[in-house]
Amino acid sequence: MSIAMETYFEKYAELIIRTGVNVQQGQPVYVNGASIEIAPLVRLIAAKAYEAGASNVHVEWSDDKLARLKYEKASDEAFSYFPQWETDKRNDFVEKGAVFISITSSSPDLLKGIPSERISAFQKAAGQGLKEFRRAIQSDKVSWTVVAAAGSDWAQKVFPNASPSEAVELLWKAIFDSVRLHADDPVAAWETHNDTLHTKADILNNHHFRKLHYTAPGTDITVELPEKHIWVAASSTNQDGNPFMANMPTEEVFTVPLKTGTNGYVSSTKPLSYGGNLIDRFKLTFENGRIVKAEAEEGEEILNKLIEIDDGAHYLGEVALVPHESPISQSGILFYNTLFDENASNHFAIGSGYAFNVEGGKTMTPEELEESGVNASLTHNDFMIGSAEMDIDGILDDGTVVPVFRKGNWAI
Repeated sequence: MSIAMETYFEKYAELIIRTGVNVQQGQPVYVNGASIEIAPLVRLIAAKAYEAGASNVHVEWSDDKLARLKYEKASDEAFSYFPQWETDKRNDFVEKGAVFISITSSSPDLLKGIPSERISAFQKAAGQGLKEFRRAIQSDKVSWTVVAAAGSDWAQKVFPNASPSEAVELLWKAIFDSVRLHADDPVAAWETHNDTLHTKADILNNHHFRKLHYTAPGTDITVELPEKHIWVAASSTNQDGNPFMANMPTEEVFTVPLKTGTNGYVSSTKPLSYGGNLIDRFKLTFENGRIVKAEAEEGEEILNKLIEIDDGAHYLGEVALVPHESPISQSGILFYNTLFDENASNHFAIGSGYAFNVEGGKTMTPEELEESGVNASLTHNDFMIGSAEMDIDGILDDGTVVPVFRKGNWAI
């Protein structure tokens, strides 16, 4: 590792620990998705966590080649089984007040060619096994963040005309740019960015729209919002009152849709990477909230397997607004990675909604959340729908129409 790269790695690790999960004295740290390929960064994250007072740093190492081998050679039964000890381990960390760091670095084509039944079976088994853990995350019981690292296969997908080493360097640069690491003080830069996004959320909350109407080529859809919906942005606060940044990067302001209130059709504008496969150029049709038709030029079988994971996967769980002029969009880079591409585009999510997107939701039971109109599912997958041609209108209770987006950017 060059001296310059090591300096950026150290700044990145500090940003993840201080701004991402905001480690407190005596807290355990759980790191998931740590590829052996990015071990130097993971070690720096651990070092910064201990310096911040972490009691223990637990790392779940991963290797894409081993993951692919399992899907190629293991028995079918292996993909319908999720170990109880994996469930217990995460739940134990939750109960001990740990912070959770997920690192994404895998190729979006990791499982290309693998039978969709295997992928779907494992996604369903893992979703069931991690139900309580997901609930803790989606109600902000604990602090958590999702960040990225430049895996070599992913880098080659994003920059196919570069040499392997050049592609990795270019992807690292793009990641560092997206998280404002080139600022003199990245932590302070994130505080300013956080304030900007929360200002937009405040404007939307003050309007308290009943519905949003989206129009664009291939899209004409109306999304009703729950009576007590809340728009949120960037930073969140855990049950102990400590702030954290769930996604880095983030450019979105988002809320939860009313489960049964979506009608019309919507077309994707960027590929969705799901289960190691790409789903691209797809269209979903909704009636009373439910997906009644799913079409895709690429990955249609995978898309339908995603929707069939459970009944909740037939409904939306998130509505997110991101201007077309966002820095990630303006970079012109297609990342083939939801963490980045969702921050370049307006998007929805198939599956579960976040409890903190309704008033009092963080302390509601699953039944109470359902009564408030929040969808429940074993899955939550964002897909991108925004473009420079998208208009969005907010509709008030009295029918008044207020422009929210025009030509892909904020109008409010």
